[in-house]
Amino acid sequence: MIIDLRSDTVTKPTEDMMEAMMSAHVGDDVYKEDPTVNALEQRIAEMFGMDEALFFPSGTMANQTALKLHTNPGDQIICDKYAHIYNYEGGGASFNSGVSCNLIDGERGMFTAHQVKAAINPPDFYHSPLSRLVEIENTTNKGGGACWDFSELEKIKTVCDTHNLGFHLDGARLWNALVAQQYTAQHYGALFDTISVCLSKGLGCPIGSVLVGKKALMKNGIRVRKILGGGMRQVGYFAAAGLYALDHHLERLSEDHQNAKEIGAVLELAPYVKRVEPIETNIVIFELQEKIDVTVFLNRLKENNIHIIEMGGGKLRMVTHLNYTYTMHKTVLYTLKTIMI
Repeated sequence: MIIDLRSDTVTKPTEDMMEAMMSAHVGDDVYKEDPTVNALEQRIAEMFGMDEALFFPSGTMANQTALKLHTNPGDQIICDKYAHIYNYEGGGASFNSGVSCNLIDGERGMFTAHQVKAAINPPDFYHSPLSRLVEIENTTNKGGGACWDFSELEKIKTVCDTHNLGFHLDGARLWNALVAQQYTAQHYGALFDTISVCLSKGLGCPIGSVLVGKKALMKNGIRVRKILGGGMRQVGYFAAAGLYALDHHLERLSEDHQNAKEIGAVLELAPYVKRVEPIETNIVIFELQEKIDVTVFLNRLKENNIHIIEMGGGKLRMVTHLNYTYTMHKTVLYTLKTIMI
């Protein structure tokens, strides 16, 4: 039994999800004739109270399209130093949109409205890039699945409106935040200009993300998706997985959160652990004591069929997910309690 906690992207479709996929009604999505894709897009747009939605093969492509819709070459994006668009999208912001990033030194991937205001370049100072967009990630990946304080997001929105800046949410794990907090998709839709959400992480789909936004911005979304190579044909088979997941896999995210917290509680007591970051959702990030060799520790876990990843900077990560079973969980807890390093 392999216990894969490297990411919530390692999940495989359930039998019921596969059945929904195989029975999907499909058409040519490039012509906007795939009824299942259209249904998924309409449903998610309505969930967020947004004008339009567009299906993408990946979260990176959805984010990159959003950046392109908001900016012109030479502009600058304000984001956190931990931001996925800066660290994990292959330099796409500069390659695809010709923009730079002004990185904020936030806390666990989150910053304040005051920091945003301080990061805005004077619009009449032509020596510096023109600040055009503020981008945030919720939950934060490198921040350990942290959820933003919604009141701070409202303050940042006020700064954006005052300075004529766009506001984009990388919501790859927004579903987790919605389950962990009391705010709804409608709350977020009222705040942001564009939002990307992943179906292939916590919801357990094999592929897919959706970008939602206001009509004025989204009108060119399908063109940018085409330029990036994202035109798809009978993709309704994958969209059907998304519709199934929204019906059956959303509320169960709380189970992943509980499992992550139980793992964190064991790690807190482990003599080989230096620090465990606060756990709010399904990501556990921790550091080993200085005397512990990370490679030795990872290999010792692999000997027990447990796979996790190193994030750099001495940080290790575990992510709970749909395919992480009760039996696996008990094995992980026991192993972490008894492993000898």
